[in-house]
Amino acid sequence: MDNQQNIESTIKMIADYMENGYLENIIDMFKLDQSYYPFIGSMIGDERMGVRIGTIALVETLLELENNNLPSSIPGIASLLTDSNVTIRGDAAHLLGIIGHIDALPYLEKALGDEHEMVRENVREAIKEIKSSR
Repeated sequence: MDNQQNIESTIKMIADYMENGYLENIIDMFKLDQSYYPFIGSMIGDERMGVRIGTIALVETLLELENNNLPSSIPGIASLLTDSNVTIRGDAAHLLGIIGHIDALPYLEKALGDEHEMVRENVREAIKEIKSSR
């Protein structure tokens, strides 16, 4: 099994745990191993609503505990700003706003021209949140 297969298997396992309500276990995993942070983008891009809602709760909890590792999740989340699914694009923008890190601004500013009003609104709110927290 190659490294990419290991990563995909780990992301699937975390998402399945999230869907089944094991948020506390996942929080503990992230606290113990910072290498999971880049997987947050894949989790917010999951088609299952429970996984996306759980991912937002995960990020909110990690922000309360610490936020030194969350910037490593920004590129993966930002890549979803061009996803074909409007809900995923909106959720990605919303999550970047929650993280509130300045590194997300260039990605969000590119997404201001999204074709869907809901996404544009989420992008504007995220930018506002990041700029007000500086």
